[in-house]
Amino acid sequence: MSHRDAGPVAAIHFYATAPYPCSYLADRQARSQVAIPAEAINGAVYSQLVRLGFRRSGLYTYRPYCDGCQACVPVRIPVESFAPSRTQRKVWRRLAAMEAQLLPLTFDAEHYALYRLYQQARHAGGGMSEDSAQQYAEFILKSGVDSRLAEFKLEGELKMVSLIDILSDGISAVYTFYDPDDERASLGVFNVVWQVELARALGLPYVYLGYWIAECRKMSYKAGYRPLQILKDGRWQNMPQPE
Repeated sequence: MSHRDAGPVAAIHFYATAPYPCSYLADRQARSQVAIPAEAINGAVYSQLVRLGFRRSGLYTYRPYCDGCQACVPVRIPVESFAPSRTQRKVWRRLAAMEAQLLPLTFDAEHYALYRLYQQARHAGGGMSEDSAQQYAEFILKSGVDSRLAEFKLEGELKMVSLIDILSDGISAVYTFYDPDDERASLGVFNVVWQVELARALGLPYVYLGYWIAECRKMSYKAGYRPLQILKDGRWQNMPQPE
């Protein structure tokens, strides 16, 4: 981290975890760099950490710190220059009747049921597919920063919930779960475009999408949002256009 970037983050300490199985690339080991103490990570500090490539899971703030692997690349969308693709525009129009509401981080049984349905359909056999209500709350509802739940309904039926953080310079897309039976509706695409429009309405310049992993299908989709910026060699720069 450069001295220019240090600021309030200077009060934070970091440690590296022991290796553990990578969640995204088979047969690889991963490590994380974790920021502590959690209670010292307020909105200003967290915003700065996100600019340095960190993410959060509940109260756990981390970034990849893997030995010999740099597959996880932090990415963000610059709001003012975002140009949705033809497919993204089509999805936005098709789901124009979707009703979105920003809510505080409170437990909702309907949200939890959708979360379980999503995990069991998309991540069957994974560590999260049988999450209890308490585990769900630890992951989704615990936050030390300015976080909201974006609830999406279509004709009164819950279709999607997205956990977002409001940063000093943008929105961080933390986690989204939706009705897996409506996968062809491209709810995830609608959600990203909606977050861009929310950031625009709030006067925030970026939407942080977490990590792009070219070799992982579940994470490679992020390259479809253009222009996209990547954090490389300590600075944010435009992702090269595909040839």
